[in-house]
Amino acid sequence: MLHLKKPLVFFDLETTGISIVNDRIVEYSFIKIMPNGEKIIQTKKINPERPIPLETSMIHGIYDEHVKDAPTFKLIARDLSKFLEGCDLAGFNMLRFDLPMLVEEFLRIGLDFSTNGRNLIDAQKIYHLMEPRTLSAAYKFYCQKDLEGAHTAEADTLATFEVLEAQVLKYENRMIKDRNKVEFVPVKNDMQHLHNLTAENLVDFANSMVFKDGVEVFNIGKHKGRPVEDVLKAEPSYYDWYQKADFSLNSKRKLTEIKLRMAFPKK
Repeated sequence: MLHLKKPLVFFDLETTGISIVNDRIVEYSFIKIMPNGEKIIQTKKINPERPIPLETSMIHGIYDEHVKDAPTFKLIARDLSKFLEGCDLAGFNMLRFDLPMLVEEFLRIGLDFSTNGRNLIDAQKIYHLMEPRTLSAAYKFYCQKDLEGAHTAEADTLATFEVLEAQVLKYENRMIKDRNKVEFVPVKNDMQHLHNLTAENLVDFANSMVFKDGVEVFNIGKHKGRPVEDVLKAEPSYYDWYQKADFSLNSKRKLTEIKLRMAFPKK
């Protein structure tokens, strides 16, 4: 039994697609685990106020007719916020999609659903941490050989080369499903593609900004690669353009936080 000091809510979302900016929730399920072990389940379909793409419906089984009479997110948002009040949050890979999508839905209707003060627990990260992810384990799995001389520079380097070759051979063009059950090909025999797959360094959920050497830099547009603070200093109007452009509310808020940090630096 989990040792809880306050309620812990596990949740998962089904949506119209995988864009945090453009897509909407069509169903959610929240399971609140109380410190005494009691479980409170809340599952509800949501009218996204837009058609659900057929290819998405074929994955999660929710079609337009299933949600046409369901409440909109705006109608249930305050009750949902109250249900989640004072709770920690948990999910599987929720930090990459489910949580930013939920936060975006709240922000879209003017409710600030803050994660400050909440423990955010992603079971996928624990899984990846606790299951072998060492070079020796990868070498054994992909190359079916024991790594002789592990932790010596040359042996580790050669093993890494063999592992990557074996990964590309094993996975190239293999179709898998993402967290929303949308099929895609993650591994291609192309180094830029593999870089994009493995070198993400998140600032905002939409990845329009990333950390580079500990500094936030823009990851898109004409200022891609430039430090955010440098751009805001040299071109203050870019902030206003960004706020009016089709970026997620989370991205806009992160840019605002950087701007405020510049205006009111900690002493």
